[in-house]
Amino acid sequence: MALPKESESRIIEMAWEDRTPFEAIELQFGLTEPEVIKFMRANLKRSSFNLWRARVSGRATKHTKLRSSDVLRGYCPTQYKQR
Repeated sequence: MALPKESESRIIEMAWEDRTPFEAIELQFGLTEPEVIKFMRANLKRSSFNLWRARVSGRATKHTKLRSSDVLRGYCPTQYKQR
């Protein structure tokens, strides 16, 4: 699947975000979790991919069904603050 550079960049950004679930990436870009993993493997350096996998493996906020009902947004309130 060929994606525009802006979309590739946004997928990588969303995949790194702790509070953005894989389901949100699937809804917006049509990539399932295994496809996101393949995409990240192909688009990151090996060391970056390994860091990302270690970070997201077992992280409840990356899966809608596992996350707490207290988590209502996809990002931390201070994440996109204008400075």
